[in-house]
Amino acid sequence: MAKSSCSLDREAIQAEVHSPLWQAGLYQPPGRDVVLDPAKLVRGLARVCEERAVAIHGSTRVRAVKRRAGGVRLTTDAGATLDADHVVVATSAYSGWLSRLGSHFVPVYDYVLVSEPMSPEQRASIGWQRRQGMSDANNQFHYFRLTADDRILWGGYDAIYYRNNGVGPQFDRRPATFEKLEAHLRRAFPQLADLRFPYRWGGAIDTTSRFTVTFGQALGGRLTYAIGYTGLGVGASRWAAGVVRDFILRPDSDLLGLRFVRSRPVPFPPEPLRSIAVNLVRRELDRADRNEGRRGLVLRTLDALGIGFDS
Repeated sequence: MAKSSCSLDREAIQAEVHSPLWQAGLYQPPGRDVVLDPAKLVRGLARVCEERAVAIHGSTRVRAVKRRAGGVRLTTDAGATLDADHVVVATSAYSGWLSRLGSHFVPVYDYVLVSEPMSPEQRASIGWQRRQGMSDANNQFHYFRLTADDRILWGGYDAIYYRNNGVGPQFDRRPATFEKLEAHLRRAFPQLADLRFPYRWGGAIDTTSRFTVTFGQALGGRLTYAIGYTGLGVGASRWAAGVVRDFILRPDSDLLGLRFVRSRPVPFPPEPLRSIAVNLVRRELDRADRNEGRRGLVLRTLDALGIGFDS
């Protein structure tokens, strides 16, 4: 395999991963893309913070933040208050507590299956010897990985919006999506017809109307936010953290002059128009996927307005 990015024809991709669906691919060598465990990353970041005397209160819910002389005051669900010079809001899909962000993003639920460990025969039947992290190129795409003990993690495709920016444990399981994901995997790997999936879950991701992170400040510059990673926050949030830092500590930074940082996505409308708009775009993306990627009038119009994947 080449050490630089390269395209793979059908013969080459079939040699890598044995699936009747794959017709071509793009290979990114190690170093360009990585596969990691997000939970281990979070635990590592927490450890480093604590080593630097940062106090972490993971179970403390903030319900309000208000401007005060020289800073801001935060109020928790328990009624406690905390005064600070600055506050950074980086609560992703769970940012509905701050009403001023309500039109900036919508939370959509992504769902995942994890299989039982494959037998040696099942493992050999699919190839995948290089253990690459993979995804397809649809608008409604799947992503899939091998775990250390030879399970398949298979997720994506559905992105489910619940009315009024709904988030909560009641949405973490959606049988209809789990059944759909399982059927899709069996189409991709018919040789795994007997593979079972004991683990399945879902979680909310935050997205903006342009499907990329957006930045801003409020309360006289005392509150800074970054929101809308659309499921790509493991990598993008590290870059965004530098932008947030510069908002607070380096106001003359070149990063803050970037159009990407300064511009704002088109806001989402209030309900019920929000639900109608989100579900309309989902249907149009699905239609484009079934039409060899050709985008219809709705998607082309949204692209021209700076809304959507190709904005």
